Amino acid sequence: MLNATLIALLVVMSLALVRAIKGPSIHDRILAVNMFGTKTVLLIAVICFTFGKPEFLDIALVYALINFVSVIGVLRYFEFRNRNQNGTQNSSEELASD
Repeated sequence: MLNATLIALLVVMSLALVRAIKGPSIHDRILAVNMFGTKTVLLIAVICFTFGKPEFLDIALVYALINFVSVIGVLRYFEFRNRNQNGTQNSSEELASD
């Protein structure tokens, strides 16, 4: 049963990598990377349960926190970048119309 779980997680992780590489937009790619990170946490937890090593759960929790914070940071970066690009385009269009 655990082998089937490990195989299923690896298949889902590979599909997430494909989406991260081929994603049509940056938001799809970020979501795929977030999903890959979440499945990695699950994989670490399953390995922890399989080998009976409870100290791996600490690693999984730290990885989950890093994954969450990094995805929020990347999304905020692209939000501010798009806001600045749209703001400069609007101000240059206003100057051209005057």
